[in-house]
Amino acid sequence: MARYLISFDDGSMDFLEGELSAVGEAAHRVVKEAKEAGVWIFGAGIERQRANIVAPDGTVTDGPFPETKAVVGGFAIIEVPTREEALRWAAKIAEACRCAQEVREIMYDPES
Repeated sequence: MARYLISFDDGSMDFLEGELSAVGEAAHRVVKEAKEAGVWIFGAGIERQRANIVAPDGTVTDGPFPETKAVVGGFAIIEVPTREEALRWAAKIAEACRCAQEVREIMYDPES
């Protein structure tokens, strides 16, 4: 089984303010379905906030400061047998959240 990161850009959700409740309910239904199917590992929305970089020596600096609109707004990590299945789950999330989803395979870690 492989793990996949499914994510979307902050600000890419395309719906009217009054539709937020319906979008949230649809997203929660997909999460529930993924949990019941046993593929859900973890997921969350990400607050738009200032980021920090922590160097190997522990030095903390402000940034990076996004120079584009492409900032991760939320993500899900799923575990499925094939990329095709990951794409099917991404399609369900895209429909529920009303925005395109990016799908990337997470590198295998034999220690986890």
